[in-house]
Amino acid sequence: MSAEPVVDYLQRRHDDVMARLDAFLRLPSVSTDPAYAQGMADTRAFLLDWLTGIGLADVQLLDGGGQPAVYGAWLGAPGAPTIIVYGHYDVQPPDPLALWQSPPFEPTIRDGRLYARGASDVKGSTTIAIETVAAFLAVEGRCPVNIKLFIEGEEETGSPSLHEIVRRYGDLLKADAMISADGGRASPTVPTINVGARGLTKLELVVRTADKELHSGRYGGSVRNALHELSAIVASLHDAEGAIAVPALMDAVRPLSERDRSDTAALPFDEAAFIADIGGLDAGEAGYSIRERLTLRPAIDVNGLWGGYTGAGSKTVIPDEARAKITIRLAPGQDPDQAAQSLKDHILAAARPGVRIRFEAIGGGSPASTLAADHPLVQAATAVLRQTSGQEPVHVRLGATVPITAIFKETLGLDTLMFGFNLPDEDVHAPNEFFHIPSVALGLRAWPMLLQELASFAPSAFRPQAG
Repeated sequence: MSAEPVVDYLQRRHDDVMARLDAFLRLPSVSTDPAYAQGMADTRAFLLDWLTGIGLADVQLLDGGGQPAVYGAWLGAPGAPTIIVYGHYDVQPPDPLALWQSPPFEPTIRDGRLYARGASDVKGSTTIAIETVAAFLAVEGRCPVNIKLFIEGEEETGSPSLHEIVRRYGDLLKADAMISADGGRASPTVPTINVGARGLTKLELVVRTADKELHSGRYGGSVRNALHELSAIVASLHDAEGAIAVPALMDAVRPLSERDRSDTAALPFDEAAFIADIGGLDAGEAGYSIRERLTLRPAIDVNGLWGGYTGAGSKTVIPDEARAKITIRLAPGQDPDQAAQSLKDHILAAARPGVRIRFEAIGGGSPASTLAADHPLVQAATAVLRQTSGQEPVHVRLGATVPITAIFKETLGLDTLMFGFNLPDEDVHAPNEFFHIPSVALGLRAWPMLLQELASFAPSAFRPQAG
């Protein structure tokens, strides 16, 4: 079987694929906010109809006690590998709405870009993956490999019920490897293969300094202010240059290998432009390039900090409580629980005597993931990208986190190739998120070729060899 008839079919159907993506993007599938429960339910119904309509079998919801995943399979290729194709249907909240140039759930095309929440992360690439499977079934009546589509509903909240889904449906999810539509391209001009991603752990910090909010005239200058104390704790997390100042956390980070550094350096990267494009300020560990800091070193970030009065005008109070949401992006080899504990220990030590500290969990952690450079998934992707680009692909790692890659490796023994087609400039998680429309045609060519290339490997090639 050649992939070319399928590629030709998909290119002719480009407008139909765009219409399907438009409908997908109009569904407000925000997993973290209960106010969007109906949007999540409507999106699941949309996906169930979509997968059934393209001819998949056993289409169903996989419920682990949170937001269910959507599943469907085609298993008509005996002797060929079985590949899980992964995407996720949930998206980040659209807030702040006032900063959007067009409504976040009304897809809008401007200057070759499709603007909508979830367009880049990751409904665009998920649509490419599903439509590729649909095209094989429409054109050939079969796929070159066995396919199990798994479309998750909790990726944006750290996949909290994914372990339970695997426990309940582990037999259904048995496969030889996984291709993820999440985790995109690192460059619009240089072909890249993702061979890993940073991990993630997170917590919420609550600081209390009194039993109630206080009048700043009656108590100002005589008592601790919760926001002041929280600010001091947050300031202690980094040194003046922006490097992490939590020794116990950094002690667990392994040194970079020569291969790590050479692979990172192989991708052309303008550090000054990277900072200038966002109007930002450079910060971080001395002795490491920005790409190394982004993909191979940990990062601690305060994602939100609040307390006291934040409404219009003034309210002269001393806050009794202040809160911060904090995340740690984890380097390869770091344990999420140990990293979180190192951060907690540092915070407790940094707090002044008498300041009350409480930690609240806001989702499970996920370790970093790594795909071996000689893995069949990498070999197949290399062959495809050489053919489609005429260039030698560069191995890169993601600075972001795709929890399922580590979880499926831990629980099912599956390695994952991240083969999304989004690009770094697409304002993921921010207002005015978009997807470059030319990426759709590129993905609709590469995905069929990849599935066809994977059919040349025996299932046993994807499993670790004894000895």
